[in-house]
Amino acid sequence: MTGPAVEKRIIVKNLKIFPPLALAPMVGLSHTAMRSLVQEQGGVGLLFTEMLAARSLPDENERHSPLLIRSATEKPLFYQLFLNEIDQVEPAVRQLLKFDAHGIDLNLGCPAPKLRKQGAGCYLVRDHKHLSAVVARLRKATDLPLSAKIRLGDQLDTVALASLCRMLEGEGIDLLTVHGRLHGEKFCRKPRWDWIGKVKDMVSIPVLANGGIFSVEDARICLRMSQADGLMVGRGAAWRPWLLADIGREIYGIPDSCTRVGREQVYFRFIELLTERFPRERRLGRLKQFTHYFAGTYTFGHHLATAVQTSDSVEQAAGRAKEFFDQPSC
Repeated sequence: MTGPAVEKRIIVKNLKIFPPLALAPMVGLSHTAMRSLVQEQGGVGLLFTEMLAARSLPDENERHSPLLIRSATEKPLFYQLFLNEIDQVEPAVRQLLKFDAHGIDLNLGCPAPKLRKQGAGCYLVRDHKHLSAVVARLRKATDLPLSAKIRLGDQLDTVALASLCRMLEGEGIDLLTVHGRLHGEKFCRKPRWDWIGKVKDMVSIPVLANGGIFSVEDARICLRMSQADGLMVGRGAAWRPWLLADIGREIYGIPDSCTRVGREQVYFRFIELLTERFPRERRLGRLKQFTHYFAGTYTFGHHLATAVQTSDSVEQAAGRAKEFFDQPSC
């Protein structure tokens, strides 16, 4: 344990976040079922949606859009936007205020090809003047807490990184999440947590460290190297939905807030949440994507992953999963 838990809360504008542990925005994973699953395990202090296209938001319905469906218990919840055009800001913000967003996050790190075509994500970072204008407009449009998620840049460059981070803080960003890899680097590349520490020294706003956190020990090392104010956990939470609870208990001294259940129960709880929250046609793809990661907790998890990936319905996938869990050697 690193010290009294009360000392580890972070303040983002008027929002108190404790524990300082966030579930990352992940395409196909950070939807309402996943958020609630992790929240039920305990340990998460801040939730994020999947990345949302600002230009599409004004036409979206929060009761029907799979990216916007949420439960009343998912809070605080930041909605992550990707955008390029300044005139997309106000319509998107007006819609998020209708959705009762608790904060807005700007995606400045995603290198996906579809964002390249739009000049969004990490590609927006390459034009600091335009990005500055976008962030300034976003700050002017709302009093909600604003955060931004970045990578380290196209190359390791302390001057360029400092220029970006200080500009974001100067234009009104309240929280900065730093993924410790360069824009073009794959997830197999070990993150540079020490470079997140450089960012921590560059700004006065809270900094979350992100990337490569799959265990409590990873969390300890990342915090020691980065001196970050907290952590954002992504794929590690899909692999082990209880990971944030473990980090909260072991590092921040948070007592377990729920009765621990086995991995099998966690998996079938996820299926329950999918069934409760999504129409039938929206469930199977999300179950397959989740299972791809969750299966990694088992010695023969590839058998589970294959069985679910080749299923034609959630019911068939659930039946095959039950057969897998019933095997003593799984």
